[in-house]
Amino acid sequence: MKDAFARQYGPWALITGASSGIGEEFARQLAARGLSLVLAARRKERLDALAEGLVRAHGVEVRVVAMDLARRDFLPELEQAAQGIDVGLLVNNAGFGDKGRFLDSDIERQLEMLDVNCRASLVLAHAFGRRMVARHRGGIIFTSSTAAFQGTPFTSHYAATKGWGLQLAEGLACELRGEGIDVLALCPGPTDTEGPRRTGVDPAKIPVKMMATKPVVAAALEALGKKSVVIPGVVNNLAYAAVRLTPRRFAAETAGRLINRSTGG
Repeated sequence: MKDAFARQYGPWALITGASSGIGEEFARQLAARGLSLVLAARRKERLDALAEGLVRAHGVEVRVVAMDLARRDFLPELEQAAQGIDVGLLVNNAGFGDKGRFLDSDIERQLEMLDVNCRASLVLAHAFGRRMVARHRGGIIFTSSTAAFQGTPFTSHYAATKGWGLQLAEGLACELRGEGIDVLALCPGPTDTEGPRRTGVDPAKIPVKMMATKPVVAAALEALGKKSVVIPGVVNNLAYAAVRLTPRRFAAETAGRLINRSTGG
């Protein structure tokens, strides 16, 4: 199984947002499967420490790129880091969110979110997807969210960016299947990472226990090549089923109440 995965998606994987959370866990699990890695994120010290540990534990090669994906000119730097290597898996994981009323937010921050959550993923999927088509195998993973399945007041733009990623992944999964490229949208629910706490979420006020990153990433890697969308966890799947059966306005209002509750709003 490990060898088959490496043949389809190796020998290298590129992971964005790799310095913590789900991205860091992708790095750990892919290195354990024998893939060498290009790790991209803003925090170089964290990337260097992660790379050192992965090389020591798994004997893979790791290249580190400290960069901000909100920059409009980020692609040449990543292409330079991937020069001379065969990238078979792209993990579009970088992203961030916020909480609060949209009209009270800083529009520049919202535009930065659009660049990181959407534009960067689009640019990378286009650039590296072409490389994968030329080799007739590979995979692309978009880290989306259960927030993608309905409007989510008080984090409205973040949810919209995740809905964008979900629909792009589903469309590309159909377009690229015949080219030997597997595309997956990973849609986790509340996950125990830095992100929720940075936006004021109190884990004690979330009605379900936040999932650890390890089973979230394991679900994605298990689903890759078998599904176009994966929702980790029984509770998250039940919540998704409920949303499908609920009028969209009611689903959005319910999601907004849960956001307010978890942030003390």
